[in-house]
Amino acid sequence: MTPKKRKDIITGLLFVSPWLIGFALFSFYPIIASLYYSLTQFVGIGTPKWIGFTNYPSLIRDELFWISLYNTIYYLVFAVPIGFAIALGLALIMNFNVKEKSIYRTILYFPSILPVYASAFIWLWMFNPQLGIINALLDKLGIQGPGWIGSPEWSKPSIILMAQWGAGGSAIIFLAALQDVPRELYEAAELDGAGRWYKFRHITLPSISPVILFHIIMAVNGAFQLFDAPYIMTGGGPANSTLFYTLYLYRNAFQYSKMGYASAMAWILFILNLGTAIVIFKTSLRWVYYRGG
Repeated sequence: MTPKKRKDIITGLLFVSPWLIGFALFSFYPIIASLYYSLTQFVGIGTPKWIGFTNYPSLIRDELFWISLYNTIYYLVFAVPIGFAIALGLALIMNFNVKEKSIYRTILYFPSILPVYASAFIWLWMFNPQLGIINALLDKLGIQGPGWIGSPEWSKPSIILMAQWGAGGSAIIFLAALQDVPRELYEAAELDGAGRWYKFRHITLPSISPVILFHIIMAVNGAFQLFDAPYIMTGGGPANSTLFYTLYLYRNAFQYSKMGYASAMAWILFILNLGTAIVIFKTSLRWVYYRGG
């Protein structure tokens, strides 16, 4: 190695050293520490007591663990495809060349930048069975509205419905992908007599498939880590119907002082999230099209 090359490497390491130090202290060390704590009985202070893999069989026997896992998977199965359909639909609408389209795009995107705390209280009022605007509109149509978040049967659908409030953020990403689709592909298809559905199915979707993959990965990751909305709106109720996985993890860590138990939950969540991502990436080889690849 020449002196100049050695100097360049040292200079580069000095420039990235703040990031490396931050990553080591705030990411890498907590990951390793959580793995160790998952094998201990630890209350957050004092010396952890080594108990091996005891926390993991305890989780298997924990009824609330299975309830929280079911609630999370329920949310993932319904919220992710619904969110994808709404975001893509909004993107297709925003892609129309109409007057004042920038204003419409701003309106659709605005809810996604509102703080979750503010959005949660807006939806709490909207979901109110007696005073909420949703049930008031349903009443105008002669339909008796449900109890929404106050009902164990409707609480999870309510959280799923609220999650679509921020679909404008994903719609903007889809919009950018739609505008990047080569126009000559549509023109060639039109010359062959292709209709709108054919162009959407065989040109639009394959062309934006990498963005669809990105959206699905991020949406699944967000679904596994859902916390803020149920924490603010329901606290896990009623009857544990909105006790999502991360909310139960939070309870164990900071309310019950069971840091070791919570760390074990975190690693199970990591394995579930990683496994789901691997399956999605493996299956994406069949439907994701990379232009020029």
